[in-house]
Amino acid sequence: MVEHLKHAEGFRLLLTPNHSLSWRGNVKIWLALLALSAMIAGGMAMAGAWVIIPFAGLELAALAAGFYLTSRACQRREVLTVSDTDIHIEKGRTRKLAEWTLPRRYARLRLNAPRHPFTAPKLELIHRDTQVTLGSFLNIEDTEILIQLLESRGLVIERREPDPEIGLWF
Repeated sequence: MVEHLKHAEGFRLLLTPNHSLSWRGNVKIWLALLALSAMIAGGMAMAGAWVIIPFAGLELAALAAGFYLTSRACQRREVLTVSDTDIHIEKGRTRKLAEWTLPRRYARLRLNAPRHPFTAPKLELIHRDTQVTLGSFLNIEDTEILIQLLESRGLVIERREPDPEIGLWF
C-alpha cells in the first residue's frame, strides 16, 4: 500500500504491505478454529480415538505460528522522503531499523522488469556502492502507483528488461 504523507520540504511516502486482518482479527479466527478443533477432537476422544488430541494440538500450534509470522511480516514499513537535495529512506517494523540518505542529484532509480507477468517489478535506488530496494513487498498495482508518483515528482527511472535465461525453465 502506498500512502502519501504531508511533508514541508517535498514529499513523503509510506509503503506498507497489504494485510486483510489486524492482529486481533487473526486471534479471533484462531480462537474459532481452536473451538472447532476442540469439539472434533473431544468427540473423537470420547469415541475412543484419544490419540487425535496431540495431533490437533500440533496443528493448532503450527497454525498459530503461521498467523504470527504472517502478521509480523505485514508490519514492515518503509518511509521514502524526497526533498530538493536528498532522498531519505527509512525501513523497519514497529521502529526504524535502517536508514539511508542519498543525494538526489546523483542517485538513480532502476526498475527491473519481472521475469513472470504475475510478479511485481523491483524498484531499486542506487548511488555508488549503495543499493536499496524499495517496496519489495508491494503488489503489481501498488508498484505502478509508486512508479507514477516518483515520475510525477521529477525522478527519472531507468527501466531494465530481465536477462534472458537459457534452460528448461523459462
